Amino acid sequence: MEHSRARQDTRRRLLKGAAAAGLAFPMLNFASFRVFADSETAYSARAVGLVERALVIDMLGVLKIDFEPTAYSTPLSDADAAAFRASGITGFHNSIGTGGPAAVEETLSFLAAWEGFAARNSDLFCVADTASDLDHAKAAGKCAVIMGVQNAEHFRKAEDVKAFHQLGQRCAQLTYNSQNLLGSGSTDRVDGGVSDFGAEIIAAMNDAGMLVDVSHCGDRTTLDAIEISKRPIAITHSNCRALNDHPRLKTDEAIAKLAAKGGVMGITGVRNFVRDREPTTIEHVVDHVDHVVKVAGIEHVGIGSDSDLNGYDDMPADQRKELMAAYKSSYAFRDKLDTDGFDHPKKVYDLTEALIRRGYSDPDIESVLGGNFRRLLGTVWVPAPATPTERKGS
Repeated sequence: MEHSRARQDTRRRLLKGAAAAGLAFPMLNFASFRVFADSETAYSARAVGLVERALVIDMLGVLKIDFEPTAYSTPLSDADAAAFRASGITGFHNSIGTGGPAAVEETLSFLAAWEGFAARNSDLFCVADTASDLDHAKAAGKCAVIMGVQNAEHFRKAEDVKAFHQLGQRCAQLTYNSQNLLGSGSTDRVDGGVSDFGAEIIAAMNDAGMLVDVSHCGDRTTLDAIEISKRPIAITHSNCRALNDHPRLKTDEAIAKLAAKGGVMGITGVRNFVRDREPTTIEHVVDHVDHVVKVAGIEHVGIGSDSDLNGYDDMPADQRKELMAAYKSSYAFRDKLDTDGFDHPKKVYDLTEALIRRGYSDPDIESVLGGNFRRLLGTVWVPAPATPTERKGS
């Protein structure tokens, strides 16, 4: 009787959540049901309930992969809006790489363009300035946009960090794949670690309440940043080199040291980062979750898909070719860029099912889906107290 009541309560709660999201549940039963009318995939009641409850954060989930310079100004279609609402994801870390002589101008344009995009579609999006904004977005059924940059070349002096924070930037990688004034990238031949200037920028980011990210940094630069930062940092989107010997992935040493300082690592679904051979499926993505848990503990792993909702393989052919040509051969791209089963707008549901199959508990799955990154952002996104001189305004 109690089991029957529990199932009825679960069914009522799921139906209530579906009604709030404007979704229909054909083929509903107590074991599994088709959540989306346009999909043949049936998800378990447990998986749907977990995504419904969890604050899901994709710590590298760009809003749109499109190289057209006016992509941000294109009106959001009803189908695209429905895909965002149905994805189960609340927090999207919208971050790209800028750099070179025009890094400042490129970054300013990026922040203005996509914050404007969120504002013009405010029925769906809101910009996250604080961790509580993520909670509010979840309660309101909206998608919170975290503005970040996958490089730090636009910081020409330490004071620039506070200025860009005031413009809405909440996360910065120290380097992309190549050397800059702060440190080395993952595909550099030599990694000299974090420079004196890089240490200044890290300190300024700590003071401003901006998250330090080392996803694309070289090994020495990654370890230096973890050590130098007064606050926990993130690897927002990478995988484990112990499972796949790729220069863009992280060593067990880095993962363990990141966790010891309270940091979190987001697992990505980019195919060549997941596995170096076929097949490459969502089960191999979960292998990387398992490995971080083994090395660092469940509290230090999350999601950083490194794609938009649809993934890279749905890009126009010319744009996809342009993208792949922009990286060194060490990236080892294959014919497909997305991982099977983690390449569509509802991938969080499939990931949740895969975590269930691995035997993770509900609280642990909620932590992986977003709870760990929520904790990290709540810790880091708090500016340091002003000094007496700053309070006097002198």
